[in-house]
Amino acid sequence: MGPKTAQRLTYHLLRAPEAEARMLASALIAVRDEVVYCESCFNISAGPLCPICADPSRDDSRVCVVEEPLDVLALERTAAFKGRYHVLHGAISPMDGVGPDRLRIRELLERAAERCRAGAPYAEVVLATNPTLEGEATAMYLAERLGADVDSITRIARGIPVGGDLEYADEVTLVRAMQGRRAFEVAER
Repeated sequence: MGPKTAQRLTYHLLRAPEAEARMLASALIAVRDEVVYCESCFNISAGPLCPICADPSRDDSRVCVVEEPLDVLALERTAAFKGRYHVLHGAISPMDGVGPDRLRIRELLERAAERCRAGAPYAEVVLATNPTLEGEATAMYLAERLGADVDSITRIARGIPVGGDLEYADEVTLVRAMQGRRAFEVAER
């Protein structure tokens, strides 16, 4: 929340009837007290397991690794991934003092190792960290450590967004778009 939003919220609360302000305060306390992290994937949840981990129709052989719970929401809106998730709660950032030990990396490595020992390694781990320096470092770190315990490690594609103009794209984005190009499929007539 930025300063302007905070100012507007404060002004609204000062003008609101006392009952409304107290209701909002109670709702904020309830969120803090009742919302927890899923015991399996560390997504936000109202119970021990989030709805995704509790869903038996999800593909248990695939896990998508994201930085934050909001990333799960974004991916779920696409309905393109039907597996499970693992939320790291950040990315490796030595400049900010964030190492692997401050994230949920150990739990991911344990999940993968446990499945491997059970004879059912993950068929795919999708690294869906942000395309930032920190996200790339995190993806590389995970790929190195997961390699022996999973069948396949993939990385989400990067490049020009739909509706974007090439002339406004930076060089790194254009290089990655060229490197990630794929065959153009023409529908038969």
